[in-house]
Amino acid sequence: MGQHRRTTGAARQCELAGVNRSTVYAPQMATKPDEQELTLLALIDAEYTRHPFYGSRKIKIYLRGLGHKINRKRVQRLMGTMGLAGMAPGPNTSRLHPRHKVYPYLLRGVNIIRPNQV
Repeated sequence: MGQHRRTTGAARQCELAGVNRSTVYAPQMATKPDEQELTLLALIDAEYTRHPFYGSRKIKIYLRGLGHKINRKRVQRLMGTMGLAGMAPGPNTSRLHPRHKVYPYLLRGVNIIRPNQV
């Protein structure tokens, strides 16, 4: 029928290449941020200090207003490296709207003993 491909495991590949297996799993050293990235990090930190509720969208708008060409994903990455996150409020689904009528539950205390009773 069809041919089966056999994949060679990482240990066997390292053995064939003559490389220690630990080098394959070794964490990569982080590169030093360049001058532009350091400037962006400082600007993001300053704006987040002034407005801690700003998320990546507002920070992106702020940086673009200063003349930086930056997209939201980069702002998200930079905010993540500094451990910053916007404090957006979540939906408050427990609070009742004052104009919505609350209907009573009519089956409370009713014993249902046969099909199609309710």
